[in-house]
Amino acid sequence: MNVLTVEQQAELLALTNSVDSVELKLSVADCEFYSTGTALGLDPIEAEIRQVFFFDTADLDLDAAGIVVRARRIQGGEADTVVKLRPVVPEELPEDLRKSESSKVEVDLMPGKYVCSASLKGKSDPDDVMRVIAGKRDVEELFSKEQRAFFESHAPKGMNMNGLSALGPILTLKQKSVIKALERELVAELWFYPDHTRILELSTKCDPGETFQAVAEVRSYLADKGIDLDSEQKTKTKTALDCFAKHRA
Repeated sequence: MNVLTVEQQAELLALTNSVDSVELKLSVADCEFYSTGTALGLDPIEAEIRQVFFFDTADLDLDAAGIVVRARRIQGGEADTVVKLRPVVPEELPEDLRKSESSKVEVDLMPGKYVCSASLKGKSDPDDVMRVIAGKRDVEELFSKEQRAFFESHAPKGMNMNGLSALGPILTLKQKSVIKALERELVAELWFYPDHTRILELSTKCDPGETFQAVAEVRSYLADKGIDLDSEQKTKTKTALDCFAKHRA
């Protein structure tokens, strides 16, 4: 697994004093999907089906500005939304955002790199999501007043939610399991992209204060299972947006 430099480790340690949580992530090479699933006892029949939509301009101006706007339909009649900004400096975020019950400031830690983000989550209705996708409702109607204000304060000048295009859907399968040896929950998420590529990501969350211990424990566990920790890392959201950009081109 690619390791952080001494400088990066010091920066990460300082960050953990200011964030709400840390999520450890590892993407698995395509040729190892089956062996990884077998080693971890994953069963696609037990997975939760999700349908993901992103909202951006044709030129991905939001992506360039570090903003993610997403809606998601979830098996069982649920839906949620998120507006995310990254990277962020936690100390520079407004106090009302940090105090909001809908907000989360989190570090995503991958082999050799990390990014700190701030997000506001909301709940929606799966039928409302489809009405927006069909053009029967405005995009902003999916998002809370708080989410819209967060978007407006960071989006490029002159841009509004209703001018965004829907990108999707992307079908995903998500399965959670408990690693008894670590007393930790492991999430496996498989994304199927329109260009027929896939990403299998393994992740687990930890308290900021136990980041380095969690990294060591999870690395050891996955290595013992024969999972390659040195494969090229791919991020789900960036891969999705690049896929849609290529399709439009």
